[in-house]
This record gives sequence, C-alpha cells and structure tokens, in this order.
Amino acid sequence: MKTDVTFPSAGLKLAGHLYTPDSGSGGPRPAVVVGHPGSDVKEQTAGLYARRLAEQGFVTLAFDAAYQGESEGAPRGLEDPAHRVEDIKAAVSFLTTCDDVDPDRIGALGICASGGYVLSATATDHRIRAVAAVSAVDIARQFHLGADGAQDPTVIQGMLDAAAAARTAEARGDGVQTFQLFPDTAEQARALGGRHGFEGFEYYCTDRAQHPRSAKFLTWSSVDRLVSFDAFRFVDLIAPRPLLMIVGSQAVTSWMAVEAFQNSRSPKELHWIDGASHVDLYDKEQYVGPAVSKLSGFFGAHLPKAK
Repeated sequence: MKTDVTFPSAGLKLAGHLYTPDSGSGGPRPAVVVGHPGSDVKEQTAGLYARRLAEQGFVTLAFDAAYQGESEGAPRGLEDPAHRVEDIKAAVSFLTTCDDVDPDRIGALGICASGGYVLSATATDHRIRAVAAVSAVDIARQFHLGADGAQDPTVIQGMLDAAAAARTAEARGDGVQTFQLFPDTAEQARALGGRHGFEGFEYYCTDRAQHPRSAKFLTWSSVDRLVSFDAFRFVDLIAPRPLLMIVGSQAVTSWMAVEAFQNSRSPKELHWIDGASHVDLYDKEQYVGPAVSKLSGFFGAHLPKAK
C-alpha cells in the first residue's frame, strides 16, 4: 500500500510516499528510508526500490529532496548536499513516529547521489542501524573528476567561474541562474558522455522513465555547494553498523563505490551485479531483481526483531 505523506526537514515540508506491506506482521516492522538520485523524484528509481522492498516485508519511505519534486524549497532545482543529508535524517525521524515501524529497526538505502548522501547521514545518525547504496557516487567527486574519474581539472574551475558569475547576476536582480543537465538529443548525449551520458539521457528524457517533476536543470548556486562536500569523509564512523555497496560491473562510476568501501570499516560488503551499468540498476529488471534480493537479505539480517 502506498500513502502520500509529508514531514519537515530544516524548515521545509518534504513530500513522500510511504509503502507498507499488504500482509499483517503481528507487530511493528523494520523500515528503510530510500533516497533518490540527483535530478530524480520519488516516482522514479527510489519509488521502484521502495515498492519492491515493501513487497519483501519492510515499511519504506521514498521522498523528494528539498527544492525538488513536490517538496518545498526555493529556488527550484537547488542541489544542496548539507540539506540532502538533513533530508535523510528527517525521513528517519518521520519513520520513528509511525505506529507500524519499529524505531530500533530503521535502515537507509541511497541510489546514485543518495548513495553518497546516506553514507554521510549514517555516519552521524545512530538511529540508522544498517545502510546500503546502489550505484553510489559522491556528487563532489563526480563534479571534480567526472563520472569516470578522468575529467580535465579545468572543467570544474570553469564551472566555479560560472557559479560565481551567477551569484553576482542574482545579487543584481537578474533572477535565478540555472544550467541544463542533459543535452537536447540522444546523439549529443552519446557524443558528450559516451555510454553513461546516453543512458542518463535515455532514463530521464525519454519514455523509459521520464517524469514531469524530475528536474533537468540545477541552479548555478548548487555548484560551489557540491564541490566543497565530501560524502565519504566520515565513512569510518558507520562501523560497527553494517554497510552494503551494490555496484554494476560495467558502471563507469564504480571507482567511487570502491573508494568508499576501502575507506570504511567492517562489517561491510561490496556486491557486484554482473553486466550492469550505473543506470541499468535504476530500473532494468534483470539487474534490479538481484539487487533487491541482496538488499532484502541484508536488511532482513541486520534489522532483526529483538530476542
């Protein structure tokens, strides 16, 4: 069952979908917060994983980040890492108030950018008892170094120049300055970003998964916020709570998940989905199915009933 819910996060009202299993459980259930990728909304991949985990017996909450989707916040399209981390903690707070949730059995799942945000949130929020990430990226590393880690350093310097100019323009009354996340055509996407760029375009900009509330732009004021963030800085603080990283074997972004895994402490597991790219794990059943099975086993084992 899916229910529309709202809850506060640092003064803003966030919109979410709460998924509850159809069958009775005889008591409060374990629950999982599910964070969406950058530019995504709760109706896309986060909602898919939330629904699938609810089918496995978990209460799940997918929600729109502040400034995005149906959640409050202006300017629209702002990507603020500090607020994204706070949103995850606020989602945990909301779950602790739900009658059918055991507040001592809450986990967190992040996908893509939220795969980095949940690591940062979990490091300092001990209410999160187990954390998992699918196709995890640290959005700061992606802006600094590119999806493949090989981006020319002058690219981010140019973006910071543009972000500074945009802040000045806004101060002078020129309105919110934004930039487009995706090119206009699939051909342009492939030329600019190879397979990874094309798959992102296909997911967000075609009938495959596009959604009218999915932001296809960011504010320029997002850039300097993103660049000074480090999702992996405190991953060592997650232990002794368990960590699961799920990564596609063909994902150009996999180096980031490997880095986070190497910097974390046990108990931890790096699980590869053979043949999957980064975006394949958003919605393709041949890859999502095995990922959900792994997640269900992980959260089932690490969010157990008290004896």
